[in-house]
Amino acid sequence: MAEIKYNATGRRKTSVARVIMFPGNGQIVVNKKPLDTYFPRETLRMMIRQPLELTGMTGKYNVSASVDGGGLTGQAGALRHGISRALVSMDNDLKLKLKKEGFLTRDPREKERKKYGQKGARKRFQFSKR
Repeated sequence: MAEIKYNATGRRKTSVARVIMFPGNGQIVVNKKPLDTYFPRETLRMMIRQPLELTGMTGKYNVSASVDGGGLTGQAGALRHGISRALVSMDNDLKLKLKKEGFLTRDPREKERKKYGQKGARKRFQFSKR
């Protein structure tokens, strides 16, 4: 019998996470590295595990993810979004619980572009009267 796999894509800022979930012992592998190696900060690891802990799936499924673009925080957010979506594709009854916590909402905040005649997106060059 073929192993059941659940695929999902999560996004945040410029990061994209392609997530594959399948029955296992709770291992999380990101870009072929263990979670603890790829994400050195405990807060990011905790953030990634949130949807699994909320739904009570912590030790039941393995997560294999390929993440690219952005920085570590954006990648962790994208991974959390992807895991949440994979959980919903697995069991639609979890949707309400995950949506209430805000895990299914794609964070729309992006970097604002730099404007011409200015130092950055909002910051101006120093004004000189004389």
